Amino acid sequence: MMTTTPPAFSADRPIPMGSPDFAQHKYDWYRWMLEEAPVCQGKIGPMKIHLVSRYEDCRMVLTDERFLRNRGRAKGKEDASPLPFPLPKSVMAIARSMILEDDPEHRRLRNLVSKAFTAHAVARLSDRVEELSSRLLDDLEEKKEVDLLEAYSRPIPTRIIAELVGLADSDVDEFDTSLHVLTKGLSGIGILRTLLWDLRATNKFVRKLISHKRTEPGEDILSGLIEAEEEGDRLGEDELVAMVFLLIIAGFETTLHLITNGVRTLLENPDQLERLRADPELWDSAVEEIVRHRGPVHGTKLQYAKEDIVLHGTKIDRGSPIMPMLAAANHDPRVFEDPDAFDIARSPNHHLGFGFGMHFCLGKQLALMETRIALKNLFDRKPDLRLAVDSSELSIVNVPGWHRHESLPVLLG
Repeated sequence: MMTTTPPAFSADRPIPMGSPDFAQHKYDWYRWMLEEAPVCQGKIGPMKIHLVSRYEDCRMVLTDERFLRNRGRAKGKEDASPLPFPLPKSVMAIARSMILEDDPEHRRLRNLVSKAFTAHAVARLSDRVEELSSRLLDDLEEKKEVDLLEAYSRPIPTRIIAELVGLADSDVDEFDTSLHVLTKGLSGIGILRTLLWDLRATNKFVRKLISHKRTEPGEDILSGLIEAEEEGDRLGEDELVAMVFLLIIAGFETTLHLITNGVRTLLENPDQLERLRADPELWDSAVEEIVRHRGPVHGTKLQYAKEDIVLHGTKIDRGSPIMPMLAAANHDPRVFEDPDAFDIARSPNHHLGFGFGMHFCLGKQLALMETRIALKNLFDRKPDLRLAVDSSELSIVNVPGWHRHESLPVLLG
């Protein structure tokens, strides 16, 4: 349950990003950071990191060559793992994810991957999302109250990610297990079991799937990744495994929580929902505004300073971790007029909800498409939809860098 006690702002101690109070009061913290502490310290577990909140500072960190994703290389080690700790050999592929690499390796991987993420590949899935949405809403016809996150938001990206990798129906149960491992098992007290046991089984499942797609390719994106080639270069086996992991973590989690956050946001802003009903042409703009206003991704992967840097009077030592707070930047009054207002027709709306620079999210159009279809169909079919509890009773999951709901109980009519 959401607490009502306001946070005790102070620049003298790190912001407790792993605390329930921060999870529930993020936007109070962001307003304070934007005006009083544009560069400050945060704490995730035992690790202290620098946080930047203003829009232009976030864009700078994400594009400035003085910041790298690979900590070892930032410290001058040329052949270093992107992660600061070792992983079992069988799951080391996850550390070689494109999202944790810098140029030139990142550019090489992105160029190959982008060949599979074509507009045609995304458009081909829109009819499938429509079909899934309609079937799920049919299943809800006789229900009065549901957890919309589990009953509607989760099944859509689950099935779409399965189709992205060309999964057979017989493999769906094992795939669901892999989703759980990669999206819930890599945090909290269960992480040791995940790394030493569950992730090994997931790795084995993904390699088996890749082997199958090599001999029986389809129109799915995994087959496209296997076939992608540029100047004689192809993705290696470990790189393909890492890309499947990334598809699952980024493609599934982002869309699931974007749909859920969007439902809550629209229900809490009935005037904007009425505007949408009066003018459905605003749906594309509305989804972009949901990403800005209450997007699921609040911080990027950690960057590391390649040299000593001073920003707003704060020294950032070489090798120190820094996190651009995208959600804070999306509420920066220096860029967005009335930033805390939810305006479905906001224009321009150059938010950072999908990142910026070379790590800009490749799956943006897929996430926007899934969310737009899911939300439009839901509110068209369920015009009397409303929250089943007061907003203050909704719980936000305590995961630094994310804005996720534990559940979203709603009344359907």
